[in-house]
Amino acid sequence: MHLARFPRIALGHFPTPLEPLENISRLLGGPQIWIKRDDATGLATGGNKTRKLEFLLAQALAQQADVIITQGATQSNHVRQTIAAAAKLGIRAKVLLEQRVTGFGDDYQHSGNVLLDKLLGGEIVAHLPAGTDMQQAMENYAATLREQGHRPYIIPGGGSNPVGALGYVACAEELLYQSSQLRLRIDHIVHATGSTGTQAGLVAGLTATHSAIPVLGISVRAPQARQEENVRNLAIQTRELLGVKEELPHTAVAVNSDYVGDGYGLPTPGTLEALTLLARHEGILLDPVYSAKGMAGLIDLIRQGHFRKDDNVVFIHTGGAAGLFGYREVLE
Repeated sequence: MHLARFPRIALGHFPTPLEPLENISRLLGGPQIWIKRDDATGLATGGNKTRKLEFLLAQALAQQADVIITQGATQSNHVRQTIAAAAKLGIRAKVLLEQRVTGFGDDYQHSGNVLLDKLLGGEIVAHLPAGTDMQQAMENYAATLREQGHRPYIIPGGGSNPVGALGYVACAEELLYQSSQLRLRIDHIVHATGSTGTQAGLVAGLTATHSAIPVLGISVRAPQARQEENVRNLAIQTRELLGVKEELPHTAVAVNSDYVGDGYGLPTPGTLEALTLLARHEGILLDPVYSAKGMAGLIDLIRQGHFRKDDNVVFIHTGGAAGLFGYREVLE
């Protein structure tokens, strides 16, 4: 596994900190929880997509793209980071937003990430209804731009394809190095899983290095069987890109979908509890769509006795606190 073979540009602040959550660990009575601060990647308030964009936009530059196209939900963290990265590189970014969530008022439609999208210079070319085939919509728009003489580069939702997943192969390497330096035995990694690129990259990287660290994705939208299938397929493709020959063990992909609630982008009581606990006991801001649902799952599993008291559990904070402002009515 040799990541230097792949084009990459520097966009983030790496390595991100790996820190103990001593207060929350004490409050819950163990295990010892650590947090990987991928909210601190430094690109327009940070987040996990920055890692993926280092590889994706390197490929875009290699293809001499002059415009980036991507898509996401209205309060998409991925869209915000993609626009910021494009701005840093001097490339135009055009985005399609899907109205997956309704009923949260003007703040959801205009504040939070949407406000930052516009401030960063992104062009929102369409607001499309929930259920739209967003990949096809991007392909159609790219065809129009090509007819106008442009060279568009399409980034899938969440940056989740084999090239984007390399970002979390790199994160897996980074985690292993940090754990070695800290003499920290990592027993479990837990994070929120949505578009699958983060989990697939971690699985690909950790299995390729034979680290034997299990990864649990807390789903924010899809049922368990479908999410596991999507993660497994992308992890296999990513390992193939890396040149890994061994078959991916079936047990390497694990997803828990018990904390989705009413659907994507809809906070549950557990989500709001996790937000409050991390804010008031650790001074850390989670987001209501991804990281707080992931933390809610972790907290509940701890209460159920899923982990041993002496385990070291690393929670990957995927960022997204900018989205809090779009959820003001819910939080209040």
